[in-house]
Amino acid sequence: MKEILRQVIFEQRERSARPTGTAFPEIPRKLPQALMDCPEILIISGIRRCGKSTLLRQIRESRQERDFYLNFDDERLINFTVEDFQILHEVFIELFGEQHTFYFDEIQNVAGWERFVRRLADAGAKIFITGSNASMLSRELGTHLTGRFVRHELYPFSFGEFLRFRGNYPADSDFFTTSGRAKLSAEVQAYLRLGGFPQYIAGENDDYLKALYEGIVYRDVLVRNRFMGERELRELGYFLASNAAKRFSYVSATKAVGLKHSETAKNYIAALENSYLVSQVVKFDYSAKKQIANEKKIYFADPALIRKIGFNPTENTGPIFENVVYTELRRRGCDIFYHAGKKECDFVLRGARGIEAAIQACATMRATETREREIAGLLDALDTYDLATGTIVTLDEAGEFSRAGKRIFVRPLAEWLLGK
Repeated sequence: MKEILRQVIFEQRERSARPTGTAFPEIPRKLPQALMDCPEILIISGIRRCGKSTLLRQIRESRQERDFYLNFDDERLINFTVEDFQILHEVFIELFGEQHTFYFDEIQNVAGWERFVRRLADAGAKIFITGSNASMLSRELGTHLTGRFVRHELYPFSFGEFLRFRGNYPADSDFFTTSGRAKLSAEVQAYLRLGGFPQYIAGENDDYLKALYEGIVYRDVLVRNRFMGERELRELGYFLASNAAKRFSYVSATKAVGLKHSETAKNYIAALENSYLVSQVVKFDYSAKKQIANEKKIYFADPALIRKIGFNPTENTGPIFENVVYTELRRRGCDIFYHAGKKECDFVLRGARGIEAAIQACATMRATETREREIAGLLDALDTYDLATGTIVTLDEAGEFSRAGKRIFVRPLAEWLLGK
C-alpha cells in the first residue's frame, strides 16, 4: 500500500498543479476568510466538476503547509480502507516531514473516514475536505464530528465568475452605454445556454455534459445507493429536467416513469438531490406537515444540464431563466420556498422573522397577459406575508412602480446577478 500511495500522491500533485498556457484565466473562487482561519474542519461540498478541487488547490497555494493532499476519487485507491489512513499519514511524513494541515478530495469514498479525521482534529490539525454526496457527508459528520466542522457549499460559476472566465467582465460604464448593454445582454444569453461548469464553457462539448451526468447517475446514485432501476432512474432524470421549475408530486413522477410505488420515486429524487444534481423547493406553510405533503418544484445545479437531460426547446427559456435565479438565491444563502395562494409567486425567502422577501422570475413581461399574471402573483405573496416591496427579475426590462399600495422593482437579470 505504501508504494501505491507514493505513486498516487506524486502523480496527483503533478495533475493538480495550476494549469499553464490555457486560453482562459484561473478564476479565484470565493471563500470567506473566516472559514479559512477557523480551527474547525472545513467541508467543501457540491456537484461534481463545479470546481471543488480547484478551490482546494487555491487554498493549498495560500497556506504555508500544502503537501498533505490526496484525492480519493482514484481507481488505484478502490481498496483503501479506514485502516490505511495511518499508513497514509506515515507516507506523508516520510515524503514531506511533519505538517499539521491536511487536504482530502472526495473523502466520502472511504467508509469510516470521519474517525481518522476526528483523531487528526483532536490532535490540533487543520483539515480541508471536499465531497459530492450530501447524505453520506451529513450522516458521518453528524455521527462523529458534531460541532467540529463548518460547511461551505460550492456551485458552478456564478454569472460574475462566468464573465471573468471569458474575459468579459463589464466596466461600470458598460451598464449605461448602448454597446456595453448589448454586450452584457449577449453574455446573459450565453450564460443561460452554457451554464457554469468551467470545462463545458471552455469547449462547449456536449459529450462532457453527458459524461458528467452519467457519472453522477452511476457512481453517486446507482452504486452508492445500491439501486437496481437504471432505466427508471434515467427516465426520472428526463422527467425532472423536462419539468424544471414546475410543480410536481411524487405520484405524478411515479406515473410518468412507470414505477410501482411513489416511495421509490421519492427515494430516487432524494439520491439525486444528495448528489447535488437537483434541489427540491416546497410550498411555504406554517405547518411543516403540510410543507412535506404539498407539491414540490425541482431545480437543477446548472442550466446546461437541463438542456442536455430533458426535452426543452431552445426557445423555451422560462424554466432555465427561473432556474438561474434560484441557483443565485441558493448561492447567496437564502432559505427558499414558493408561494401558492390565490396566485403563485416563484420564490419567497424566509429569514429570522418569517418570510422577508418575494421574487418573481420572468424572462419577459412584454405581453400584457404575462405582465399582469406575474404582478398578481407577486402581490398575492406581498399581501399574504405583509411585505411592502417585491422584485420581478426579467431578462432586460427595468423600472419600478406602485400597485395596490405595494412597491415593485423590475430588475434586469444581468444587473441582479452581479448585485448592481
